[in-house]
Amino acid sequence: MIPTQEIIRTGEMRVEGRFVDASNATLFAQCVIGEDKVAVIYKPVAGERPLWDFPDGNLAQRELAAYLLSESLELHLVPFTIVREGPFGVGMVQEWIEIDEELDIVELAQGQSERMRDLAIFDAIINNTDRKFGHILPTAGGEVFGCDHGVTFHEDPKLRTVLWQFSKMELSEREVALLLRAKMVAHELLRELITESEILALQKRIDSLIAEGTFPEPSEEWPPVPWPPF
Repeated sequence: MIPTQEIIRTGEMRVEGRFVDASNATLFAQCVIGEDKVAVIYKPVAGERPLWDFPDGNLAQRELAAYLLSESLELHLVPFTIVREGPFGVGMVQEWIEIDEELDIVELAQGQSERMRDLAIFDAIINNTDRKFGHILPTAGGEVFGCDHGVTFHEDPKLRTVLWQFSKMELSEREVALLLRAKMVAHELLRELITESEILALQKRIDSLIAEGTFPEPSEEWPPVPWPPF
C-alpha cells in the first residue's frame, strides 16, 4: 500500500463535489494512484475571495503554515496539508477526516481536555480568526483535529474562537515550552508563507502570553466569537 501522504502529494486528483456553503471554493476530491485513493479537501487559490484584511499571499499558504507549525510543535492538530497543483490550479490540499457523528461537538469543544487546551493555545499563537465548532474534527478513534486555517497569522489581534473556557487560566510548563518553541522556529519555518511583519507579530504575541502567564481573554475591540459559531 502506498503511504497516504505520498498519494496526496503525487496522486491524480479527481474532484467529486463542492461544499456550497463555503465562502471560498472548497472541493471534495480523491487523490488516486492505481487502486489506492485518499479523500481530500481541495481549495484552489483561484477560488479564493479577496479579503481586505488579508491582502498578502493567499489563504492556501496560511493553511500550510498552520499545518507546518502544528507539526513542528508536535501537536499534530492539523490534518496533513500541502499546496499542490490540481484540476483547477494550485491550491491547498488537506487529508479528509472522517468525524464521529455520534459525538456532541459543542460538549466536546467546551470541555477541559488537554486536546482542547492544545487547540486553544495553538489558536492564540496563530491568531486564528475563525475557530468555529464546525472546524473541530473529532474522530471515532479519539483524535481531535482542527481545520480551516486560512484566516490566520494576521499581525493585528483578531482571535475569534468558541474555546474561551480557558480564558485567564494559568499556562502549564508544557504550554510555556510550546510557546517558546513556536517563537524559536517561526521565522525559518514560515518565512516563505507569511510576511516578515506577521512573523514578528506572532513572536510578540508569544512574548505577551508568556509575560501574562495565562490563556488570552476575549477582546473588547474585536468580536470574540465567529458568526455563525458552527
